[in-house]
Amino acid sequence: MTDGETTGEAPLTGRVFRLHPLSVPYRLVENGLGLVVAALFIGPPAFGAVAGAVGVTLALALAGLLAVAAVVYGIAYYRRFEYELTADTFDIRSGVFARREREIPLGRIQNVDISQNVVQRALGIAELRLETAGASGSEAHLQFVGEDRAGRLQAEISRLSRGGEETAEETDRFETVFEIADRELGVLALVSADAQLLSIMFVVGSVFMPTIGSIVGAEWFFGAEAGLTGLIGPLATLAGILALGLIYGAINATLYYGFTLRRGDEELRYERGLLQRYSGTIPLGKVQSLTIEENVLARALGYASLEIETAGGSGGEGGQDTSQSAVPIARRSRVFELANSIEPAGEMAFERPPKRARERYAARYAGVVALATGLLYAIQSVLEASFAWWAPLGLLLLVPVAAHLKWRSRGYYVGENHVVTRNGFWVRRLKVVPYYRVQTVLSSETVFQRRRRLGTVTIDTAGARSLIGDDAAAVDVSSETIERLREHVADALYESLRRRRRSEADERSAERSASAERSASSERSVTTEYPADERE
Repeated sequence: MTDGETTGEAPLTGRVFRLHPLSVPYRLVENGLGLVVAALFIGPPAFGAVAGAVGVTLALALAGLLAVAAVVYGIAYYRRFEYELTADTFDIRSGVFARREREIPLGRIQNVDISQNVVQRALGIAELRLETAGASGSEAHLQFVGEDRAGRLQAEISRLSRGGEETAEETDRFETVFEIADRELGVLALVSADAQLLSIMFVVGSVFMPTIGSIVGAEWFFGAEAGLTGLIGPLATLAGILALGLIYGAINATLYYGFTLRRGDEELRYERGLLQRYSGTIPLGKVQSLTIEENVLARALGYASLEIETAGGSGGEGGQDTSQSAVPIARRSRVFELANSIEPAGEMAFERPPKRARERYAARYAGVVALATGLLYAIQSVLEASFAWWAPLGLLLLVPVAAHLKWRSRGYYVGENHVVTRNGFWVRRLKVVPYYRVQTVLSSETVFQRRRRLGTVTIDTAGARSLIGDDAAAVDVSSETIERLREHVADALYESLRRRRRSEADERSAERSASAERSASSERSVTTEYPADERE
């Protein structure tokens, strides 16, 4: 067994390793220090108030015992945690009080992610996560290994999970397909703020700020008085909301600082982050769907983002799902070009829902406006306050426009090898699903949809987002289209699977023929080099 981190390029398979020795002090500071500090600040005053000096002494002794226990547990955790990479599995043995052993088949591994914050980069350690299909969290979580070891494990696990057929030189042949530019980072910071959330904050602030002003005696600031000074409150509210949005966007942009995407024959590899550095793999053979996303501001500027979803549950970076940003922000044409290089869906001509769906949206939005108006009126009656409870009624003028935009933003497209759905106005999501990745095709009709002879067709995959109801869906299609679309996707699924099986069989046959040809060629070479009379 190898204790701790060693240098050199010895093979990783067949050897038992422990975590990096620096993981012990780092975990102690990260997890145990807070408990000890809390005991020091809370214990002495609390115990002292009850038992005087004796209580303070007991509290300090308890804090000391907690510190010793944290150190002992940290060392025991390090000594009891072992991992081993074999040709077929990644094995982990851990547990201080209860021993736990796990064998993770390499074929089930979807993603291998590495993350480092500033302190970890200074110490030369990294956190390694293995995501598998169907897991509700990270199947394996190594805190922490040396950064060199983490990189080697990532490359070796990726190679072995694909059957170990590639050589090390072939594995290193990756082409850079995307690098985020400074301009794109600026655009990302601008469009990252949720436009829908900002609009809600503005409406709520416009309605309730005057009431708050009358309560705190600052009517002049919140616009309760007429005149020029009455504009200060709304303008300050709008400026504050926009400032919060920009701050959020700037923070989000730092997560994708230095984003680089490289492509090999079998997988994509990405690196990103300023303060927290991430790197990970996206196996192309396990892609379930692609999502091209653009909020209303990004769409106006001509930008979009691309997410690639692989099979599995949540538990990616920071506990997120297994959807990975292949392109955090780029020109829309560039995003579609990369998406087509992964799943060639080609040109898409979307079929929108029938026009009666637009009437349904208008009725829904009008109902929401009426409900909001009634709620504000009830609040005014209960609080005996005076504010513009009728203000939401002005939104009725926008209801037809909102219904039309929602109708225009929806649609579906069935191609030769893919089904594509489109939904959302504030954040439009276009989902590309290969037929051979479809798990089930579901149809549903709510009470309100049935009244207008509409329904929804959901295309379920093995991806993580299916667990949270974020599958590709053709929403509010006609009752006649439901049956036709469901049967088409199901038939295309079976035909796609048949074509893939035939292709795999042809490949295996070609490999056997090539192997037989190489064997025959080798025998002819031996015969030519050593004639029969000489061999005798």
